[in-house]
Amino acid sequence: DHGKTTLVDELLKQSGTFSSHQNVDERVMDSNAIEKERGITILSKNTAIDYEGVRINIIDTPGHADFGGEVERVLKMVDSVLLLVDAQEGVMPQTKFVVKKALSLGHRPIVVINKIDKPGGDPDRVVDEVFDLFAQMDATEEQLDFPVVYAAARDGYAKMSLSDENKDLTPLFQTILTEVPKPVGSDENGLQLQVFTLDYDNFIGKIGIARIFNGTISMGENVLLVKADGEKVKGRVSKLIGFKGMERFDIKTAGTGDIVAVAGFETIDVGDSLCDPTNPMPLDPMHIEEPTLSVTFAVNDSPLAGTEGKFVTSNKINERLAAEMNTNIAMNYEQIGE
Repeated sequence: DHGKTTLVDELLKQSGTFSSHQNVDERVMDSNAIEKERGITILSKNTAIDYEGVRINIIDTPGHADFGGEVERVLKMVDSVLLLVDAQEGVMPQTKFVVKKALSLGHRPIVVINKIDKPGGDPDRVVDEVFDLFAQMDATEEQLDFPVVYAAARDGYAKMSLSDENKDLTPLFQTILTEVPKPVGSDENGLQLQVFTLDYDNFIGKIGIARIFNGTISMGENVLLVKADGEKVKGRVSKLIGFKGMERFDIKTAGTGDIVAVAGFETIDVGDSLCDPTNPMPLDPMHIEEPTLSVTFAVNDSPLAGTEGKFVTSNKINERLAAEMNTNIAMNYEQIGE
């Protein structure tokens, strides 16, 4: 609603990540049918762009507290955040939730005042609102000294001052390059990688999407999976996948700061670490927020039973919920019998 996903589209286009012949959907990052239809982002998605020789990893997150499990994990995986605020609406209740999490993890947000082309917009007032919000949240001096970029993502331009001309997103790219700290860690160290979201493929099974905090990882390498409860499982990387634009492709090796997808571990879960087997140093497991809503599915015994949709039998619903459990860690599912 503040234009996060639309901004990612423009960053992809203007960094030259899409070639000119690729036909680009609007809001390419919203791949799920409900997301496309409602224009909201539920799941976090990641992509990467190359700009002036620098690889920028981008994770598009939901902005709502209902998807708290998603937001929190992603914030632990990044070195900085772009906080988008609507130039007219200003700080919204859901902004507070995300900001609180980001500040408490020590991030110094780059504030993007978006939709400055709206006739009722008042960007200066909104910057003050953001400052007041940060102050309420006990931000440090450094966090209160946040960089501000003014943008109209849909029209594909950004500027450092409202009096500058409307050109393209270069000012935002430059701000990202100068303000975002380089990843801490080094390729020389032992491997430390942490999974922040899951994917599932019928052929290769469970896939962990993860950030490498230290060391390097290679296709076919033997590594140690350390579960959140401390259990250790030896395994081999059967597939290593990199991201760029909307493409996913096999890669041979990746290093510190990269975001990759790893397959070959049946029990891999969010928060698990992959480590160097000779000297395993797992990262702290993540705490996932408990689900905010509970639902009981019961048999429909009304006279209209069976007419309300295509797959209405409990077996089908059970299959679908079980499939969701492969990748959705903010969900718990149990069968309670008849």
